Formats: sequence, C-alpha cells, structure tokens
Amino acid sequence: MKSKIALLTLGALTAAHAMATDVQTEVKVDSVNTQVATTATAKSEKKLKAVTADEDYQKFRFGGYGEMVANFMDYGYNRFNGTSTGNTKEHRSRISIPRFVFAFDYKFTPKWVLGAEIEFEAGGVGFAQELEPTENLEYEYEVEKGGEVALEQFHVTRLIHPAFNIRAGHMIVPVGLTNSHHEPINFFGTSRPEGETTILPSTWHETGVSIFGSFGKGYASFDYEAMAVAGLNPDGFGRDNWVAGGKQGIFETDNFSSPGYAARINYTGVPGLRVGVSGYYCHDVTKNADKPWKYSTVGRSALKIISADAQYRNRYVTARGNFIWGDLDNASGISAVNSSRSTNSYPSGKFRVTAKNALCYGAEVGINVSAFFNNPKVPVLYPFARYDYYNPQEKGDKDVMDKRMQVCKWTAGINWYALPNLVVKLDYTTRHIGTAKPVGSTQYNHENEFSIGVAYVGWFTKR
Repeated sequence: MKSKIALLTLGALTAAHAMATDVQTEVKVDSVNTQVATTATAKSEKKLKAVTADEDYQKFRFGGYGEMVANFMDYGYNRFNGTSTGNTKEHRSRISIPRFVFAFDYKFTPKWVLGAEIEFEAGGVGFAQELEPTENLEYEYEVEKGGEVALEQFHVTRLIHPAFNIRAGHMIVPVGLTNSHHEPINFFGTSRPEGETTILPSTWHETGVSIFGSFGKGYASFDYEAMAVAGLNPDGFGRDNWVAGGKQGIFETDNFSSPGYAARINYTGVPGLRVGVSGYYCHDVTKNADKPWKYSTVGRSALKIISADAQYRNRYVTARGNFIWGDLDNASGISAVNSSRSTNSYPSGKFRVTAKNALCYGAEVGINVSAFFNNPKVPVLYPFARYDYYNPQEKGDKDVMDKRMQVCKWTAGINWYALPNLVVKLDYTTRHIGTAKPVGSTQYNHENEFSIGVAYVGWFTKR
C-alpha cells in the first residue's frame, strides 16, 4: 500500500506536483467518470484505465498536453485607449497554440525520481542567422517568433513515507485552483479561468524545496504540500496583472534574498469532493528586485495571498469554485518607484501602478448529458456555465486606480469529450467592464467573443 501511494504521488501529468497525488487523481477521475457516464463495455473500460493510470510505469514515462484556440471578437485591442466608453466595437479574430507541453518522469530507483516539463507557448520562439547576398554577404540575426520556451519543472524527489516526502528543484507553486490543476481537461472553457490568470502567475513555477504527502483515511483523508521558493520580483508588478508579472526567470539566476513560502492542503475524504486551501507569503518583495537598492526608500513590503477552492463531481455533474485575495504592503511606494523608471524588461509609467489589494472569485458547473442515456453511442457532452469576477486594483490609491480593471465575466458553452483525454470546446463569453454587478449595463462597452478550442492530455509511452 505504501508503495502504491508513493507512486501515485509522482503521477502529475504536467508534473504539476504542487499536489502531485491530487493532480493525477484529477485527470484519472475525469476520464473514469466520462467512461462510466457512457456505460461503456468492460473492454473499453480496461483500455481507458491503461491510458490514464499513473501507477503502472516501472522506469519512465513520457507525455504531455496541448491546446489550440480560435477567438472571434466584437471589440478592439485596447479598452483604455479606445473611446470614452471603453473598447471600440469592431470585429476581429485570432488563432493560436497557447501551449504545447512535454512531461517526463524517470525513476533512478523506486525512492528517487526525476521529473521534468518543458512548455512551448504560442509555438515557441524562433531565431535565425542569415547570409544576405544582396547586402554584401553580411550576416543578419532575426527574431522570427514571439512565443516562449520555458523549463516549467525540473526536480528530484525523495520518497520517504506516504505522509512525508521531499522534492527539490523547479516546481509548480500550488496557490489557487488553476495553478494546482492547470491541465486543459480540468476546466471547461477554451482558456484558463481569467480571474486567476490575471492576478497570479500562470502557470506559476519557481525554484526551491518542498515537502508533501497524504495522511488520514476514509472521511478524514487529506493531502498537503509546503515549500520555500524564490520570491516574486516587484519590478514586474503593475496595473493590469497585479503581481503576476513578478515571477522570476528573466535572468540567469533568481534572487532568493526574501523567499516566498507557499502551502496547500486538500480535503479528499468524501468521494467526488475536493476542498482546498492555499496561501503564499513573502516577507519583503523589494529584496528580490533586479536592483534592490531602487526600493531603499519604500521599506519592507510583505506580500500575502490566500485562496480557497472546491470541486465536486459525480457521473451527472461537475462543479468548481475558487476565491483569491491578495495584499501588498507599501504598494504606493513600489508604484512610485516603478512609475519613475523605465527598463527594457518591464513596462513603465501608468502600467506600473500596483494596487494594495487584488481580488478574484469564480464558479462553473457542467452537466454530463450522456449520463442520462443508457447508450454508449451517445457522445459525452458537457454543457456548462461559468461566472468570474476579478479586479487587480480592488483597493489602492484612488487617484491611480482605474475602474476599467474591474470585470464581471460570463461564459457558457459545451465540451465534447471525443476521447477521455481529448476534448473539443466551444464557448461564448461576455465581459461587463467597470462593475462588480454580474448583470446590467455600465458606462463601458461590453466585450463579447466566441471561441473554439481543442485540447488533449496523455502519456505517450510508459516503461
């Protein structure tokens, strides 16, 4: 039993590893529930388990996940520089590959495990060296793509006991629902929940050390993770995304003068129910700046983030909800320093104004239509609805806060699980700008869009 639990702990498809056991269970339960809902045959069920099980590899496994999305919008590019009523009304479209991820786990021994994950965002980056025959055979260097390639995870784990294990390296910071369960099969919309990804880094990954495990049994079952990692950098804080731009990794080394401390605990004692609480604390973010002396007049600036989330699922329904609140000490002082300076790496001026408090919350519910039919040929369809409220400037200096940062967002759509680990998504979104009321008109134009996406999750090979 101990061996089985230990292996489950290492199963994160994306090696999210923030709550390793829970992430794997998430993906597996999604798939199993889908199969049950369609009342598949025993043969099909066995095939499904072979695809999704996490405890059946002996030495290594290789897989990943990916997303493709197209958006069709009725609003312009900038709600701040459009009109006095917000964004201009115009029709435009875009298509992208938000991310393509490779994940790899290797067991040196049953107790020592290497995990790694590489993420390609927007198709990755492209550089070219060219010899120009029309310019005297001069060498030219060009940037051909504006995407990103990131080592999202790289860590070594020592399994000791189901209740206590140690991991060191580059890891997922398990704060918020989306960071802990960021695979595209674990949320309904074509894009990750907008509130969380606005005010927090996503996916949030930092270098450090963690302990994790699970304890209890039956109705008193829990799992947890606690870590010390590189703290956020105030050089990246700003108007639009609060502290989300403070994730380190721009330079060859990360500042560790004031570490960030993160923790998460999940209650999993009731079948189909998971309730999680997470938090983050950094004693003084100014010590993690590229040039810390810039903030010498600001004083100690502690950053505190608390989060709560829950998920319930059975064969008929899946429901999720989350809440995040953040507080930054001396936000006005940090804003004054950032607004007065310009660098090549960070925005300047009005974009650098950081609020003291940020807030987001949201919930979604989906109904498994196929569960109401005793026919395996009925497609697995989940019509769903989601509501989000978020504001990266929930509270701060009144003279610099912008009402247009406040957003109420409604999303409705449908997910078709063509396979347990392959989903086609369609949804319609409307954003109400400058209000905390979920319905009604405001002084700013609504932003509406229709989106279609395809996403997958899976292990390609296991040995």
